[in-house]
Amino acid sequence: MAIAHSKLTAEGQISVHAEICRKLGISPGSILEWGDDEEKIVVRRVGIYTSEDVHRTLFPEPPKARTLAEMKEGVGRYSKMINT
Repeated sequence: MAIAHSKLTAEGQISVHAEICRKLGISPGSILEWGDDEEKIVVRRVGIYTSEDVHRTLFPEPPKARTLAEMKEGVGRYSKMINT
């Protein structure tokens, strides 16, 4: 059963459906590898990790929501640390 469909442009380009991007964990700039497996064409994400891949691995839980005042205070604290 097909998950999604893509249309080939006159320039030989295709778009990748958002659901496929999520399943493959790809984003703009990701490199895809095309291969054949007997009678099928197989598309894989090449083993190059994006900064988003690394971030998700290091920080699996989303950060705690902060107020604007908390963010300003944190930036001010950081600025004092690097300027001393």
